[in-house]
Amino acid sequence: MRTPMKYPGVGVCVFIRKDGKILLGLRRGGHGAGEWCAPGGKMEMEESPEECARRETKEETGLEVGELHFIGITSDIWREVGTQFITIFYAADLREGKPALQEPDKFERWGWFSWDALPEPLFLSTRNFIASGYNPLTI
Repeated sequence: MRTPMKYPGVGVCVFIRKDGKILLGLRRGGHGAGEWCAPGGKMEMEESPEECARRETKEETGLEVGELHFIGITSDIWREVGTQFITIFYAADLREGKPALQEPDKFERWGWFSWDALPEPLFLSTRNFIASGYNPLTI
């Protein structure tokens, strides 16, 4: 087991929208392997949440997104690995392109899913966001 974090980290997640669906990736390696989540990751020092959202989306999928819409925050505690993240969620429309496996060590594949037919199992932050009752396709 890794050394527990002393304080929560900050993560950012982007629900990319296209044709009434959202993009999710199947995680590979690290904690959450085998679980589905939207593109995102850890915020870096001196980076705004919006900058992080665009950077992580580009790094993981190769995609550019339009305007970012803030849609929520979750507090995600992974007791089994001793971490907690405050995750900031955005929704954004796909500008153009097709998702690519830019980081094959982190993701197995990308897929488009309707909100009422999401794949299982979902990553904790995604499950927590869904539990909030908000739908990123409604903005």
